[in-house]
Amino acid sequence: MLAKLLPLLLLLFGLAAGAGAGILLRPETESAQAESPAMHGADHAASVPEAPVASEIVKLNNQFVIPLVAKDRITALMVLSLSVETAAGRTSEIYDREPKLRDVLLQALFNHANRGGFDGEFTKARNMDVLRLALAEAASEVLGDAILGILITEIARQDI
Repeated sequence: MLAKLLPLLLLLFGLAAGAGAGILLRPETESAQAESPAMHGADHAASVPEAPVASEIVKLNNQFVIPLVAKDRITALMVLSLSVETAAGRTSEIYDREPKLRDVLLQALFNHANRGGFDGEFTKARNMDVLRLALAEAASEVLGDAILGILITEIARQDI
């Protein structure tokens, strides 16, 4: 009798465990994230956003082409267009340092490709955030506080 009930019990246990994991691991909604500071006793003043800093967007002149290599062969090419967000009035710094900036951005893109960052669903928000962070860190090595962020304005993968 127990042998007949065991598969049913395992099925019910698996369903319950899967539902529980889904509930616990689901992402927070925007309203829950907005309420979160108030729920933790944070000051209202701490949740007030700072005034935006005046910024400019500087489009880098040429695209970046990154080969994707597997088993010692190029299997695809990634083509990206990047722009740099900088504080207002600092555009000339970006253009003056562009060769060095392109070098460190290209190295960051190669590192991302070698870690498998352009495999599978490479445009998922989490993957793009990781890439933007790596690019911003690399750019800050060259530009210091002139960099406010990196914008990925175009991205494409061409399998070979």
